Amino acid sequence: ISSLQVYIIQVSVGNHQWTVKHRYSDFHDLHEKLVSEKKIDKNLLPPKKIIGKNSKSLVEKRQKELEVYLQTLLIKFPVTTPKILSHFLHFHLYVS
Repeated sequence: ISSLQVYIIQVSVGNHQWTVKHRYSDFHDLHEKLVSEKKIDKNLLPPKKIIGKNSKSLVEKRQKELEVYLQTLLIKFPVTTPKILSHFLHFHLYVS
């Protein structure tokens, strides 16, 4: 059984900063919902890789790609963040 990779993402909104932890499958689920509900580009999410998926260099590369993915989503929704994205980033816990 291979170990599960968890990505730790730093979130900053105004003066608030926190981290969220998600597996790639969580990002994939979020992406699928945003593609169907908000019509975002289905190619925006970095692809799932099978070979060497837990190698340190691939994990670091994917971490950066997932951060860019989330930043791109937040730029796409500057005024009202979709509820599913807000929940994914745990806005409800830190931003009032």
